[in-house]
Amino acid sequence: MSNYFAHESSYVDDNVKIGENTKIWHFSHVLSGTTIGNNCSFGQNCVVGPKVNIGNGVKVQNNISIYEGVEVEDDVFLGPSMVFTNVINPRSFIVRKEEFKVTLLKKGCSIGANATVVCGNTIGKYALIGAGSVVNKDVKNFALMVGVPARQIGWVSVAGNRLEFDENNIAVDTFDNTKYKLENNEVSLLEK
Repeated sequence: MSNYFAHESSYVDDNVKIGENTKIWHFSHVLSGTTIGNNCSFGQNCVVGPKVNIGNGVKVQNNISIYEGVEVEDDVFLGPSMVFTNVINPRSFIVRKEEFKVTLLKKGCSIGANATVVCGNTIGKYALIGAGSVVNKDVKNFALMVGVPARQIGWVSVAGNRLEFDENNIAVDTFDNTKYKLENNEVSLLEK
């Protein structure tokens, strides 16, 4: 008996590993060779795979396809109808599966609804991509990105709150009193 839930309208192919307490909702399809961690949630009308690795605690909202080449670490949030590409120059009449680019979503990042992530880019830890943005380059850890193309407008905490740095380049998130340091245009989390 499996320790995950898949709605009766969804398909889970053979040769798939799905972790405990993961939920796969209506009209979704998990393709062969895919590994999904524990405590994940996939909304309706999602396609995952083939050969995709999803970490633990990942939340995938409705209408998302996660293609081969996309790697998703733990605690990532994917907003409704956001899009991944997998080839830079697609043509319907040319098979380019050998040209799939790797797209990496690092731990805790969030991608807003209807955003597009162009293949071959890395989204840093705890970065926040605004709804409708188009990411066409790597995104730093804790970066706040918006627009088309996406541009950085600030920094966010692990909790997703905007960080305001003082004269010593230190910011404190009032959510949990975590401290952050801005140095050389990079943000790092300091000990509590």
